[in-house]
Amino acid sequence: MEYKRYDYGDPDAPKYTVTSPFGETTYPKFDYPISIIENYKRSAQLNKPMWVPLRAMEVQSISPNDMIRPTDAVKGQSVAMDFTSPKTGDYTFTDWFETEWTYVHSAGGPMLTPGFVQCEDVTDWEKCVKFPNFDDWDWTTFHEDYMKNRYDPNKVLAVDIGLGCTERFVSIMGGYTEAMIAFATEPEACKAFFEAFIDHEIEQFDRLMALYPINHLTYHDDWSNEKDTFFSPAMLEDMLMEPTKRFIDHVKSKDVVFDFHICGNMMRFAPYFAQLGVNLMQLQRRAIDAVALKKEYGNYFGFGGGIEGLTMGTTPTKEELVKLVRATVDLFAPKGGFYASVNARDPEVFWNGITEFYAYSREFYDKENATI
Repeated sequence: MEYKRYDYGDPDAPKYTVTSPFGETTYPKFDYPISIIENYKRSAQLNKPMWVPLRAMEVQSISPNDMIRPTDAVKGQSVAMDFTSPKTGDYTFTDWFETEWTYVHSAGGPMLTPGFVQCEDVTDWEKCVKFPNFDDWDWTTFHEDYMKNRYDPNKVLAVDIGLGCTERFVSIMGGYTEAMIAFATEPEACKAFFEAFIDHEIEQFDRLMALYPINHLTYHDDWSNEKDTFFSPAMLEDMLMEPTKRFIDHVKSKDVVFDFHICGNMMRFAPYFAQLGVNLMQLQRRAIDAVALKKEYGNYFGFGGGIEGLTMGTTPTKEELVKLVRATVDLFAPKGGFYASVNARDPEVFWNGITEFYAYSREFYDKENATI
């Protein structure tokens, strides 16, 4: 079956407008055969989705700094962009682990303050690391307002839980160099910290699940730079696999999609992500071979992406755009596990990209699902 594509500007086109920190965006309104949430889960679980999920229009996200409000001078977590601060220059703040960060406006995010070291010796982590007491924080103010005034039950609710094992460990040790030395010299102490940290993550997740109908959880843990992984497969096996899998299994047991955010060239660790059982991965596209990853590991996990072959800042014709979108679906959509982001400032390119992703992927899955 061929599905209707409405042209941009067509007065008869079903549409709606969303306001965000980036301004107003007009989206096409589709006649979905099943709920957005059901299709999203099917795609993430590689279980006969009916279209490629469209991140911009089907997902609502909450950041850690929004969900948990501090009751004193401590800002909160450390991974969120700051759209609301009246400050115009760089500023430092202490997060809920009492780690010091510097928000760099030119970079659009926080960095560990140079020279800050919370733990000189990893074997003393139980003395120098102060886990936050969740009872000291305000969990309800944002929750009550969000669920009453902003939550859309027809969209996927995605929650970002903040720093993972390695990133939190790097922050307390004073940087990646110090953290990797600890990996090499004190693996047992590192593993003990990771197990304790995952206990903390599970408690945080359970508290959030009690408040929000979460469908998708994003977990940040950078294990690589753009050249290769920061540490060896043996170190991953010895220290990180067991606690990380324990957290992933717990999240998935609640019927929540697990999305692992990892920057850099993680290709060497791809078999381990298959073993961990992640549903989706947020990957640094320029650092990996996405086509090879889909071909070899597409039966284990999925990932997101934009329009393959589209150069940022260019404005393709509608015919060129349609061709690129269809090629992207053909490459990455088989069996599910792919969600799409259309990164275009031009509203017509955005509209046409979203429309073609939806209509063509429905036609694609109609054929694929009929043969399974």
